[in-house]
Amino acid sequence: MPHMKPFAESSEQNKLPILGVLQQEFAAVHSVLEIGSGTGQHAVFFAAQLPHLHWYASDVAENLPGIALWLQEYSGQNLSGPQTLDVTQAQWPLLQVDGVFSANTAHIMHWPAVQAMFAGVGRLLQPGGRFCLYGPFNYHGEFTSESNARFDAWLKARDPRSGVRDVNDLLALGAEAGMQLVRDHAMPANNRTLVWEKTRA
Repeated sequence: MPHMKPFAESSEQNKLPILGVLQQEFAAVHSVLEIGSGTGQHAVFFAAQLPHLHWYASDVAENLPGIALWLQEYSGQNLSGPQTLDVTQAQWPLLQVDGVFSANTAHIMHWPAVQAMFAGVGRLLQPGGRFCLYGPFNYHGEFTSESNARFDAWLKARDPRSGVRDVNDLLALGAEAGMQLVRDHAMPANNRTLVWEKTRA
């Protein structure tokens, strides 16, 4: 039985709004590591729409076959992977990138993995590098919408260690990793794109 190409409706719905942010935030970026490429839809779409940069798809091992099916159909030269990346592993792939992108990962990861992701991004980026993180977030311990509160309850029912993360906690992780939040973009469906810049080595 051949693998079916995976498809996420949410990736289809959010790709254009996210692209608008990435066109701005990655305008001067040359290469991007995507953490948690998921189905692979975003990688193929963003690589095609942002031809000035090289996009590296990555995810945990079990998601790689599905991502590979998407990448096989891409005819451009600016997309690589998928690479195996578990953010908690000590050694990340040796890549020279000046941008990192991740969508809808922080609320699925356990908190130690979120901490490991920020620390890893901080190690990977040189000063001036950008980290764009998309998803639902809380502010000062409060949900920004009823739908996000319901989503958080659904996540925790499935896995008690997951859940919508608070921006203040992420700011602390960014600071530890030598990164500063430079923009907070409002996105459709009560999501945000948070943008960090690496400020110190």
